[in-house]
Amino acid sequence: MIWSLLKVVLFVAVIAGLTFGAGRLTDTGGGLQIAVYGYEVTLGPLQALVGALLLVVAVWLLLKAIGLLVAVLKFLNGDETAVSRYFDRNRERKGYQALSEGMIALASGEARVALSRAAKAQKYLGKPELTTLLTAQAAELAGDSARATEAYKALLTDEKTRFVGVRGLMLQKVASGDKATALKLAEKAFAMKPRHTETQDVLLQLQASQADWKGARTTLGAKLRAGTLPREVFRRRDAVLALQEAKTVFDESASIESREAAIEANKLSPDLIPAAAMAARSYIAKGDAKNATRVLKKAWEARPHPDLAAAFAEIEPTESAQARLKRFKLLTAIHPTHEETRLLLAELNLAAEDFPAARRIIGDLATSHPTGRSLAIMAAIERGEGADDAVVRGWLARALTAPRGPQWCCDKCQGIHAQWTPICDNCGAFDTLSWREPPEGSRPSSTGTELLPLIVGSPKPVAEAKVAKAAEAAQDAEIIDIEAIARSAN
Repeated sequence: MIWSLLKVVLFVAVIAGLTFGAGRLTDTGGGLQIAVYGYEVTLGPLQALVGALLLVVAVWLLLKAIGLLVAVLKFLNGDETAVSRYFDRNRERKGYQALSEGMIALASGEARVALSRAAKAQKYLGKPELTTLLTAQAAELAGDSARATEAYKALLTDEKTRFVGVRGLMLQKVASGDKATALKLAEKAFAMKPRHTETQDVLLQLQASQADWKGARTTLGAKLRAGTLPREVFRRRDAVLALQEAKTVFDESASIESREAAIEANKLSPDLIPAAAMAARSYIAKGDAKNATRVLKKAWEARPHPDLAAAFAEIEPTESAQARLKRFKLLTAIHPTHEETRLLLAELNLAAEDFPAARRIIGDLATSHPTGRSLAIMAAIERGEGADDAVVRGWLARALTAPRGPQWCCDKCQGIHAQWTPICDNCGAFDTLSWREPPEGSRPSSTGTELLPLIVGSPKPVAEAKVAKAAEAAQDAEIIDIEAIARSAN
């Protein structure tokens, strides 16, 4: 309010001052005489002041006109001027508008619109680091891989965009299945930005798929140093990779280092079942039964597993069934109520021909959690105790259609694998196989070769004959009459 009042007072004072000055000039005598080429002009004081002001304005306009003329001449000559800056700002505004429209179209899935806007932005902006990337992504969305490849290659020429170009080409090769070229590009990208998480993951996946276990362990270490991988997960996956390095452990040409790799894998992750089994076999190959037993016992404490039992049996391959039953107490005493322990003890007692003990140990597993293995054991028990063939065939018929129980299943795609592998054969995921029951049961093979794995190869002829009869009965059960199966099951 006060400021408004002050502005009004100031305006009135200025007008009053100008009026007073003009009046004084009018009352002042004399004037200004100008003579040019015989012409004489006499101006009063006020007229002289107005003329001086007009002259100043005319000179200013003349200078501006001269400046404009010079700017036009420079513009035509290609030099930087206000006129060229105006047109440049106009082009830049149009270019950025086209670029933003292209990005919005790309996010909306309108590939063709994004491509046209990218071309328009390139025309106005002349900044390939922005528009070429938009072109590449839009071309990929449109399915134009050739144009996308061309755009990514264009990015390689600039140091600032080289990594983006290498990454784009790498992902293209991964999508097309060219893993060899993708691996080289991933190594290049990793050398440029070793802490880039996506590049680390892609490189690790490619190295594992190409069986470059040593390189994969290096990449895994880089992920740990970059802080993108928890130390517990690192130890587990490093053990998986160390285990794969030891795959030649039983080759005749295997070096001492490759044999020790299996033991290293087990030390890195004692609960990794394949590592423990391979480490134990490495010790067995060197005649070190004590350390083989120690490794398998520690792994069994973490989780009972049939692969561990099979490796434990290989420590003394020629022992009698009674001696084997006694030696296996080192394992079976650890988790006596675990299902795997009960199945193992039942099989060992079958090999020792102690059928009542096998029945007592297996208990109600065949009814509470029926699997092909538990039902086959019951069939062997019935046959060993002299039951009718109809009863034995009833158990075997149920075994052939029952779930197999825990298997190596991929946690990502739920694919089932006969053996553990570091990479899922179905989806290509790394370190996703776990020992568990699949979501849906699977049928065992028609030959019954997976039945009673610890009895097969027993040194006693009697046990071998029983296994042969059990396998023969499993095959016969497929062709017997369905009504007979139903009667025997009831």
